[in-house]
Amino acid sequence: MPQLYESLFILRPSLADEDIPKMLDKVKATVERAGGIIEHLSNWGKRKLAYEIKQEKKGIYVQLNYRGNGAVVAALKYLTVKIEDTKLSPAATEPAKEPEHGGVQ
Repeated sequence: MPQLYESLFILRPSLADEDIPKMLDKVKATVERAGGIIEHLSNWGKRKLAYEIKQEKKGIYVQLNYRGNGAVVAALKYLTVKIEDTKLSPAATEPAKEPEHGGVQ
């Protein structure tokens, strides 16, 4: 069975809502063209960045778990980690909740 990997990437927050699925479809197609198999794709939505990137304070976070080999990892060009080959549970792949407004940050 191919190795299990996880990639996390951030889309521009100015991306139109109808364009987000198109971008995610492009990422899926890239994985599949390189011989990978999508295990889980999770759009975490807009979140505050730890620091500004190109004058953006927020970004649309996306998590992708897939099976493949080095060719798939190279095709994505994102920060990718190899993870233990265990069954993914939805709780393990969901983002942490952001603090409510008005709290200490």
